[in-house]
Amino acid sequence: MQHKPAVLFVCLGNICRSPTAEAVFRHKVKQSALNIEIDSAGTHGYHIGSPPDKRSQAVAEMRGYDFSGLKCRKVQDDDFERFDYILAMDHSNLSNLKDMSDEKYHDKIRLFLDFADDPHTEVPDPYYGGKRGFELVLDLIESASDGLIAHLKQQ
Repeated sequence: MQHKPAVLFVCLGNICRSPTAEAVFRHKVKQSALNIEIDSAGTHGYHIGSPPDKRSQAVAEMRGYDFSGLKCRKVQDDDFERFDYILAMDHSNLSNLKDMSDEKYHDKIRLFLDFADDPHTEVPDPYYGGKRGFELVLDLIESASDGLIAHLKQQ
């Protein structure tokens, strides 16, 4: 039996960027017919149990993405063993993840935009911005999701 890859998307509070990445990637994986475990979490527990930000949902739902059942959670110790790809939205969360984990897991931790064909290296936090910030986040996440799917198909 082939190993089912597992992907965890991570931002600070698991309220905007990482749940958007989870929703977009779920949609794109379903279209690609791949079998992948997908989840999201935050490096801090500010919003545990809350649904994703309504602004993130509104922008993404206009493009056909579904956030049903998504609830904010914090990264847990066992996530580092469970997931094959732990993808941070920015350098700060990348650093947080490495600080939180044993060095033996560091090769699993990367920036999500490493998979994007885009000059951006980070998915910016749109929490305190306007609608255009949420749209940019979605654009970047769509690009990186396509790149990650292409990468996984080659594995």
